[in-house]
Amino acid sequence: MNIAIQHAITFLVVAMALASVSTRIMAWARRQKQRRLFEAKTGDYDTLLSRCNPYYASLNRAGKDRFLARVQHFVGVKTFKYIDIEPDESMPLLVGAAAVQLTYGLEHYLLDYFGTIHILKDRYRYGLYETPFEGHVSEDGIYLSWAHFLREFTNYSDGQNVGLHEMAHALTYVNFTVREGRDKIFHDHFTKFSAVARPIFERMQAGETNLLDTYAATNYQEFWAVCIETFFERSNAFRRQLPELYMSLCSLLNQDPLTAEKILQSHAGELSLSTNA
Repeated sequence: MNIAIQHAITFLVVAMALASVSTRIMAWARRQKQRRLFEAKTGDYDTLLSRCNPYYASLNRAGKDRFLARVQHFVGVKTFKYIDIEPDESMPLLVGAAAVQLTYGLEHYLLDYFGTIHILKDRYRYGLYETPFEGHVSEDGIYLSWAHFLREFTNYSDGQNVGLHEMAHALTYVNFTVREGRDKIFHDHFTKFSAVARPIFERMQAGETNLLDTYAATNYQEFWAVCIETFFERSNAFRRQLPELYMSLCSLLNQDPLTAEKILQSHAGELSLSTNA
């Protein structure tokens, strides 16, 4: 091989290695900055989440510390992009809290495949669909209408919550479509959940109504996401009217929103607020 070509190849390999190292260093620096911000503002964040996220507000002090540590980690590894809206530091915190709420009982909670979360001011057009979207999940990331995200967490009893809805789609996407960040408990229990859920879904498609919003009959993916909204926002009614489905969700997510501790089976190695992760 020509010496000049060998040198060119060596230079290219070294340049690529340096670029990779530089990217990792920048990511590490961003996480450190985010960690310091969380540590400095833990009290402010606790107050904000206690006011805006009823699930967080229901936790005891140890549970809140665990929740905050997970939110810190989640926000630290994501890139947030803002479309037609001015950024606010509360946005990543509250969006991260929606993801952490859903995955609170799981070991793998970062929804690893999704590195970017897009926050838009209001409903938006997507693709060829005529109806404006409040949120969606695609290979490009997680998209959320901020107006609807806030409004639906404010009304936490109607079974409508776009934050939880889209995080539910993201969770099944990472477990069954790309399998990047798959959680073993969730993955292995989903078949058991479906054994209970599919007959209910099929009856809804045939016209039967129940506690779940009728949008659940659209397709099985939407049925799943609507179940999640109802599981958290209308827990008592869900357990009373659809007890078998409710309990299958508890097993699937390893948590029961109606219990004080929430988590059914604890995991070792939890992050603390001072983690370097």
